[in-house]
Amino acid sequence: MTRSALLVGATGLVGGQLLARLLRDPRYGRVTVLARRPLGLEHPRLDARVVDFAGLGTEDVPAGADVYGALGTTIRQAGSQEAFREVDQHHTVRVAALARKAGAERIAVVSSVGAGSGSRAFYLRVKGDMEAEVTALGFRQTEFFRPSFILGRRPAHRFGEGLGSSAATALAPLLAGPARPYRPVPAGRLAAAMIAALAEDRPGVRVRTHEDFLTLAPEPAAAARA
Repeated sequence: MTRSALLVGATGLVGGQLLARLLRDPRYGRVTVLARRPLGLEHPRLDARVVDFAGLGTEDVPAGADVYGALGTTIRQAGSQEAFREVDQHHTVRVAALARKAGAERIAVVSSVGAGSGSRAFYLRVKGDMEAEVTALGFRQTEFFRPSFILGRRPAHRFGEGLGSSAATALAPLLAGPARPYRPVPAGRLAAAMIAALAEDRPGVRVRTHEDFLTLAPEPAAAARA
């Protein structure tokens, strides 16, 4: 049976990789994207909708779609901790809740290594709160992906992130044993792993870390395309 997908965060690093892969995936007959601005992309299976995430309604989401969440910003970009929480937590949960109400059964969301509602770090606490709220929605299959540093060419290149990417790549071999979840992952490989996880159609709630990314998307080509 042909599936449909609902994607948020398509203008970001991981979201862009998800969009490209979903449009190539023969299992998906329709890919609906919710975004704050036009994508500038046309495809026969793409339904791109410009929306206000704060005012989303049931009419904005398709029925029964697999949900892919890749919304994310930084406190610096958002302007405040409250604005950051609005995007990374509240927007994500709002989309998930509406999709669940419309019959969605499967969801995969980008979170962060170390996420937890009890974390002392604000960023990780927000991610943990988001995970808790999405879990409470009762999807038949819920997959949280917790990457560390994500490698790839971001739509808006920032010099500091370029340095961080180089450092993360250089240090990766030193991150062994309990530190392996902190190894960087190419955005393309993370996106491929998210799609592979929902393709398994396994009921339950799972937290995916670095080793899972490699298992779900083992092809070297997936990393090379990031």
